[in-house]
Amino acid sequence: MTSVPEMRPFAESLPMALLQAREVAMRYFRPLLAEHDLTEQQWRVLRALTSADDALDAGELAARTLLLAPSLSRILAHLDERGFVTRTIDPTDQRRTLVELSPLGAKQVAQIAPESERLYAEIEAVFGDGELHALLESLHQFARKADPDPS
Repeated sequence: MTSVPEMRPFAESLPMALLQAREVAMRYFRPLLAEHDLTEQQWRVLRALTSADDALDAGELAARTLLLAPSLSRILAHLDERGFVTRTIDPTDQRRTLVELSPLGAKQVAQIAPESERLYAEIEAVFGDGELHALLESLHQFARKADPDPS
């Protein structure tokens, strides 16, 4: 048998704990997204566009949604086909694609938003409102402080 260097217990693995927490959280939201024929990644794009003040270039959208450019391109093509987003070429830089939520996309988000908030209320009821807020703040703080590539 190969000798393995000593390392922290598997149960204390930060990546695994984060994956487990993500999976638990998504169990609340997956049925809602499926009801609206949306994937998790499509919803991330719609949510990111909802919170943007202006159109986002594809690179910024990829960074905000933590999606690789090729995946984002496929997702945007699908969302564009459904009429949920509009894509235009940046008039000042032909290499850039600008993406924004269409009126139909905004309507779709508006339909989902109340149910999404109801699910957050369920999570808060189980976990605690203060605890959820503290967890989110801790995760944001971790991401800000520990990111080896803050670009």
